[in-house]
Amino acid sequence: PVRVKHVAFLMCLWGSVWMLGSWGMGRPLSEGWCFVSMVSTFSRIGWSAAWVFITNFNHSHWWNEFLAADPERTWPMLHATMAFLLGGRHRWNEMLFHDVHHMCPGRIGAMSQRGRFHGWQKVHDACVEILAAGLWQSDDNETVMEQH
Repeated sequence: PVRVKHVAFLMCLWGSVWMLGSWGMGRPLSEGWCFVSMVSTFSRIGWSAAWVFITNFNHSHWWNEFLAADPERTWPMLHATMAFLLGGRHRWNEMLFHDVHHMCPGRIGAMSQRGRFHGWQKVHDACVEILAAGLWQSDDNETVMEQH
């Protein structure tokens, strides 16, 4: 049932892209595939570029040494610039506190998602507080994600 709902959602989504690329652009319905292929190609390129950059950058030794040098994360110009480039301070928290995310990813989750719901400042302050206590390996029971 969940997979059927997901496939139905995707069919509606790509169907609307097809309609936008055909009737929305004043073309016959049979030419919607051109726009669908363009949207699919460029979204995959964009997603891949972002993923490669963020994964390689966040997990680099240089970045982790840089983060370890200042646990309070006090670089106002860097914060403002990166928040602008990434589309908000909640997204910058994801990179700024990536070490905290890896401390226990199943329990903390994505910083950017938490920032969207609780505000970037609250997430930032909580992460600084965690870092002040020190990073550790949790003795809690395994999460569902860790069991797989």
